[in-house]
Amino acid sequence: MQESSDKFERILVAPAYQQVAEAIEREIMEGRISEGERLGTEAELVRQFGVNRSTVREGIRLLEQSGLIRRDQSRRLYVSIPRYNRLASRVSRALVLHQITFRELWEASMVIETATAEGAAANATADDIRELEDNIARMEQAKSRETFTELDNEFHALIAKVSKNRVLELAREPAGLLFKPTLQIILQKVPIARSRNLEAHRKIVQACRKKDTKGAALWMRRHMLDWKLGFEKTGQQFDGPVELVRQRPDRNR
Repeated sequence: MQESSDKFERILVAPAYQQVAEAIEREIMEGRISEGERLGTEAELVRQFGVNRSTVREGIRLLEQSGLIRRDQSRRLYVSIPRYNRLASRVSRALVLHQITFRELWEASMVIETATAEGAAANATADDIRELEDNIARMEQAKSRETFTELDNEFHALIAKVSKNRVLELAREPAGLLFKPTLQIILQKVPIARSRNLEAHRKIVQACRKKDTKGAALWMRRHMLDWKLGFEKTGQQFDGPVELVRQRPDRNR
């Protein structure tokens, strides 16, 4: 029976492979090892850490999964920077596992997407505007809901990139992945959704062309409100937990 006077919990020691991964990650994060720099062979790491080869391999596997380490064709190890899509998919899954609701997702995205629109209007170059207009032109020609949805996600990613704020660019990606399947459902069940989506995109780009930050933010907020209304019209539960919905084959091609 545990004594009532016990004030301390047992100390849990991390497995050796996790300590290896954390030690390497710490060197990367603190800038002592740079992107593209060779990390060393597994044999060299075994010698340096004083552990067996399987422990080093498991630690390296964790870092490869997180995108901090990559191998070239000769299996040599190099430091890398995780790509947006890898980071975003992991965060998206974490949001699902934590059972966040569509309301939470929408409320956070309203803030982030509005900020990216303001930033895009303030910082857009002529090349940026042409890229956004090209996206809209391809959306107008999209024959399937799946293609339209992919291009919609691309538009929002472009707006974030044009904002020239990489924190916003990274922050919006996980939510964007979760919005994608819901838009397909909205397009299927709300006929006017496609035209309203395109109108909002055009208005946002027009505001960016004029350097009108308030106009860009206004239209992005309207755009996000449209998504909410469309989502509710499909009969989905706005306060229900977000799911990673599988996209069904689109027959409307």
